[in-house]
Amino acid sequence: QLQLVESGGGLVQPGGSLRLSCAASRFNLDYYDIGWFRQAPGKEREGISCIGSKHSGNKNYADSVKGRFTISRDNAKRTVYLQMNNLKTNDTAAYYCAARGPMVQAISCITRPGSYNYWGQGTQVTVSS
Repeated sequence: QLQLVESGGGLVQPGGSLRLSCAASRFNLDYYDIGWFRQAPGKEREGISCIGSKHSGNKNYADSVKGRFTISRDNAKRTVYLQMNNLKTNDTAAYYCAARGPMVQAISCITRPGSYNYWGQGTQVTVSS
């Protein structure tokens, strides 16, 4: 079974940057859509970005992170990254990556949590001065 492990979270000041990693064990991610999600205390899980499988390769971003976050993948390393710049206090949350697939056709990725099959355990991001 596909297993995902997030890393890279931590404490950062407003305006700072972090890069999150989502690494897969044993399985290649080429044919999986990968999404990044976050959940703050008392709030619903929010889809913030996704990157399509080898079939589509598209990228989507939530309006709340567009222009500040960048998703990318390195299939050779079985890893997907989320570069987060200009972090704000309301970016504070537990961040999760998830995989959907394997995909068999070119369908654009989506950031709806219920569409994803496999989830990591999450990594905490705290933005505070």
